[in-house]
Amino acid sequence: MADLNTMPSEGHPEDLTRETLDSSKNDFSSSSDTSDAQPFQPSRRTWLVLMTLAVLALMVALDGTSISVALPIIAEKLHGSAIEAFWSGTAFLLCSTVFQPNFASFSDIFGRKPLVLVSLTLFFVGTMIAGLANNFTNMLVGRSMQGMGGGGLIALTEIIITDLIPLRKRGAYFGIISAMWSVGSVTGPILGGGFSQSVSWRWIFYINFPFIGIGAVFIVLFLKLNFIPSSLLSKLRRIDYVGTVLFIGSTTSFLIPVTWGGVMYEWDSWRTYVPLIIGAIGLVVTMIYEYKFAHDPIIPIVIFSTRTAIVSYIGTTLHGLVLWCGLYYMPLYFETVKEYTPIISGVSLFPMTFTVAPVAAVAGIIVTKTGHWRWAVWTGFALATLGLGLDTILDVDTSIAAWIFLLIPTGIGLGLLFPALGFAIQASARPGYMAIAVAMFSFFRAFGQAIGVAVGGVIFQNEMHKNLLRYPEFSSNAAELSKDAAGLVRVVLAMEDGPAKHHLKQAYTDSLRIVWAVCCALIGFAGLLSLLTESYSLTMVIDSDQTIREKEKSSSNPEAGLSSSS
Repeated sequence: MADLNTMPSEGHPEDLTRETLDSSKNDFSSSSDTSDAQPFQPSRRTWLVLMTLAVLALMVALDGTSISVALPIIAEKLHGSAIEAFWSGTAFLLCSTVFQPNFASFSDIFGRKPLVLVSLTLFFVGTMIAGLANNFTNMLVGRSMQGMGGGGLIALTEIIITDLIPLRKRGAYFGIISAMWSVGSVTGPILGGGFSQSVSWRWIFYINFPFIGIGAVFIVLFLKLNFIPSSLLSKLRRIDYVGTVLFIGSTTSFLIPVTWGGVMYEWDSWRTYVPLIIGAIGLVVTMIYEYKFAHDPIIPIVIFSTRTAIVSYIGTTLHGLVLWCGLYYMPLYFETVKEYTPIISGVSLFPMTFTVAPVAAVAGIIVTKTGHWRWAVWTGFALATLGLGLDTILDVDTSIAAWIFLLIPTGIGLGLLFPALGFAIQASARPGYMAIAVAMFSFFRAFGQAIGVAVGGVIFQNEMHKNLLRYPEFSSNAAELSKDAAGLVRVVLAMEDGPAKHHLKQAYTDSLRIVWAVCCALIGFAGLLSLLTESYSLTMVIDSDQTIREKEKSSSNPEAGLSSSS
């Protein structure tokens, strides 16, 4: 099969050349039968599937972020504790992270469409339980199920795009998904605050039902993918049961103490470090088992076999960590130091958050036109490092114009990295492993997000304690005040204007300055590692057996042995 186009692109390492794939894969769909004479054009069905995936991405982003500002009201209405409210917000992120690779692996075995519908069903049931909850037990069950379903939708959305669109053309389409994530992440807290204050917190969950309904109908009608048929028994035999249990158990054991450290238990408590150590050891054991013993591993070690893949996964993790740390602590700067309301604080974050989507889309288009992608990786890390370095300038008296200017480079840099790191992972993936490589890209980003708030919390707590000791009026209760960055918002707002309030704001700002400095160092380190990325071509055919099925195949057709996942 000919290349997708003849535009010059970066050379591909000779041991991983992928200019052609096995012809049996290339014949599965007309979408992979592209050539120079007939450039790729997505069909109407493909567009409908992509738009459906964008709607589902918006839904998951809204649900993941809208509950944060409503937790105090939910805790009051359900007569719950602060810890229970904390877990209702955390359960979603934990389950979403842990189950992403499992959905990717199972979709290779059972097909994309059944797993999308399973994810939607889990999300729907979880939404029902959480929306109708009268106690926090039901709320936690519902949020956990939403997280499982949301994690599946996140992973499968990116995988299906790789099934439908050639690598060089994916930038614009991933840009659409990034735009939905940006809109959902920014408007989620605003909608959550509006619903909980003006209508009912339950509408935070009820708003999902139209999205679920539209998604389910369109997935059933239009997501018709080619799929090699096999018996249920053979599919069940392919499941990596031991690897699945080891991975879920180890990742959960690692992330839970990272999440509750400094909140429920001190970091030096055995309740924190024992499960953390067990989880870390378990992850090592999981990798050994996957490499040595698993017949059809849930995480094939071959996806880490190139230098580019390794440094890109590290960069993706640090990108997620820094992004989530910024999204969590920057609004607290506005609420505590500037005394903005939660909604205005969310709006104040626009210079950073609303630059992500357009920058990601533009970068994807440029990469599609030129065939070169490493510039986006290096520029993204450079601008993110510069932006986070500039964020350390933020002070108590920083003007509106100044903080707008300071936040823009961070948003541009982090926005560039969304598509750029995705191209690095996909371009370096070995043939036949694209789906799991993309799923692990999504997992490592979520993993970084899960630990981002915890890393920022440890830094803030230590720095805040030291800074409060400088002021006699706070030295006696410095340990108590420094435990909760979010809790200090209420403390500051309740204080009368005067030197003490200014000192507390100054200590808060000085503590956040170190958070930004550490984030700057981490993203800068990732940028240095990115210099090791190799040059891979983006000119390749679709590397998937599960491509879009435009027409029904008759039994007399040579491809009659091919089934649909519909």
